[in-house]
Amino acid sequence: MPIDLHTHSSASDGTEAPALVVERAAEAGIDTIALTDHDTTMGWDEAAATARRLGVTLVRGIEVSCTRGWQSIHLLAYLPDDRHPDLVAELERARDSRDHRLDRMVEKMARDGIPVTVEAVRAEVEDGATVGRPHIADALVTSGVVGHRDEAFARWLGNDSPYYVPHYAPDPVRAVEIVRAAGGVPVIAHAWSGTRGRVVSDRVIREMADAGMAGIEVHHRDHDEDAVAHLGALARRLRLLATGSSDYHGEGKLNRLGEHTTDPDVLAAIEDLASGTEVVRP
Repeated sequence: MPIDLHTHSSASDGTEAPALVVERAAEAGIDTIALTDHDTTMGWDEAAATARRLGVTLVRGIEVSCTRGWQSIHLLAYLPDDRHPDLVAELERARDSRDHRLDRMVEKMARDGIPVTVEAVRAEVEDGATVGRPHIADALVTSGVVGHRDEAFARWLGNDSPYYVPHYAPDPVRAVEIVRAAGGVPVIAHAWSGTRGRVVSDRVIREMADAGMAGIEVHHRDHDEDAVAHLGALARRLRLLATGSSDYHGEGKLNRLGEHTTDPDVLAAIEDLASGTEVVRP
């Protein structure tokens, strides 16, 4: 019963439509998949319809962008009520900020002679989708400037790049509180990913747990053995759930569906904690 609780579609920075992500999961033998696009629920209905048709269980989720100081922290929100006013307002504010940030980054890059335009980047974004740096990378790939998203990030789009522009994101403790108020189950994502800048400190994770966070994504491609051991032990000390997932983005990343999975008992515990929306079962 493979369970993959972290995937992305073209509703944010994945390269495949929500329906196709579910189809890929079925082809890979994944019984349960969570669609967790960045700061949006746009792909939920499409994914749910395909999940029912193919006999895949769908956990509706969101990956909420958070910030503490200059550090980016991501929070997976499972089964929240997507109509909850505080959650809706927070996601809209984040998406609006991402939109303005994309234009500013492209303008800075173009001024330095990097061959990219706002129009070319917008052409890579599905109508209504959450925009992000991967869409700038996709425009550079389409124009032949780089061969892959990873190359674009290494050269121009990383957090330490002179072209990097931050966007609005709530404090992670506030985000946990909002997700809980919306009946969702918050789990911190890839907290020790060295590819995303500084790791999230135990102190911040404890603050989030005190605010109602339910779990830690322990098993992830970006976590080495030391990270898995540390985060697993921290989850046990704080009595948090330990999840595992792929963080699948289609062709946008090397991550493959089901390369890390979650124990069925952990998914059952997430369902028990949720009151916002229900798991979609075939």
